Amino acid sequence: MNIQYRKLLPEESRIYRTIRLESLKKFPESFGADYNEALKTEKFRIEYDIENELAERFVGGAFNDGQLIGICTFVKDEYGRGNIYQMYVKEEYQGKNIGLNLIQNVIKEAYNQFKNIEIYLEVKNDNLKAFKLYEKAGFTEVLKPEQNEMDSNRLMKYSQL
Repeated sequence: MNIQYRKLLPEESRIYRTIRLESLKKFPESFGADYNEALKTEKFRIEYDIENELAERFVGGAFNDGQLIGICTFVKDEYGRGNIYQMYVKEEYQGKNIGLNLIQNVIKEAYNQFKNIEIYLEVKNDNLKAFKLYEKAGFTEVLKPEQNEMDSNRLMKYSQL
């Protein structure tokens, strides 16, 4: 395997769409979007962001010999916080530290652009595999101000190691 990590280029917005749809189809329980609804969307917001190379909204990609095998989206919100979304690595590449390297690469890129930005993500309570990955990457669980027992997501914050 020859894995490279980098931001997606404007001309790669369509391959982003393909892998994003795959992630929704294979792991619907892990994402806050519906595959069938996504199919009806002509162009995702993130596709526009990739095409316009917005600094505050980008997608990191993991590539194996030029093929996109993983994505991780970074969005700087209106409060100046960074957020990680849409973390996904194709099934046949999982368990090989590609996800860990991908998220670390996205964090590094975010810090290069925004220096000491706080970075957060949410993970489903029952997605222990992802939770462990995020812990390994340097995220720790934090309580949401409005959190209750019925909340299906955990909030995690990145702590520079």
